[in-house]
Amino acid sequence: MLTSGIAWTVVYVEAIRVGRRDRTYAIPVLALTLNFAWEATYAVVHLTAGVSMQGVVNLVWALADVVIVHTYLRYGRRELPATVTRDMFVGWSVLVFGAGFAVQWLFLAQFGARYGGAYSAFLQNALMSGLFIAMFVGRGGLRGQSMLIAVGKWIGTLAPTIVFGVLFDLGFVLGLGLLCCVLDLVYIGLVRSAARRPDGRTHVADPPVTRRGGGRSGLDLQQDSLSGAVVVDNHDSAQVRRSGLEL
Repeated sequence: MLTSGIAWTVVYVEAIRVGRRDRTYAIPVLALTLNFAWEATYAVVHLTAGVSMQGVVNLVWALADVVIVHTYLRYGRRELPATVTRDMFVGWSVLVFGAGFAVQWLFLAQFGARYGGAYSAFLQNALMSGLFIAMFVGRGGLRGQSMLIAVGKWIGTLAPTIVFGVLFDLGFVLGLGLLCCVLDLVYIGLVRSAARRPDGRTHVADPPVTRRGGGRSGLDLQQDSLSGAVVVDNHDSAQVRRSGLEL
């Protein structure tokens, strides 16, 4: 569990750094709400029963989440369409964070602290793994993300999967942990692929093609020295089709 604690601490510190650097939030918001609610809830549960390492770690994570939540509240509206007003953003934020706490308290009431905490933690981890991939695709690259977050999340989930799923023989936890592992490795691959590109994007766009009518016949290709665009002078479209070029 020490390995998991260190890995998740690295994830949170890096998420704060990257979020401030890129002026966005670095953990998907639905996963952030569940994480914050879980860590705050179980920090109270463990610390009220007596000072313990897990309770202290949960408290530290919850405080780190407060900073990440701040980056979401400060920059999150920029990720939404312009039609989303400030009041709508505030209302949505209150709703999702309230729902996050409600979910954790329902698990706690139904299954108790030991199993409720484990079950909800791995369910939200599976959700987080999928949401990281969705965030990468939605942002078209590495903005608000890093390899350190991706690898730290993978190790931080894999370690308790081995402990609870294998050593404590919890099949439900083992199944969810393996699902997280697969999704996390997919995400690491995506981050690694984008990191190889100079701009950190998922692809390099082809130069834009513009069409200009001209007095010359046939097809004339020119390179715009300022924009890098390919300029096509096309007077006879039929000739272009016959040439086998598809614009």
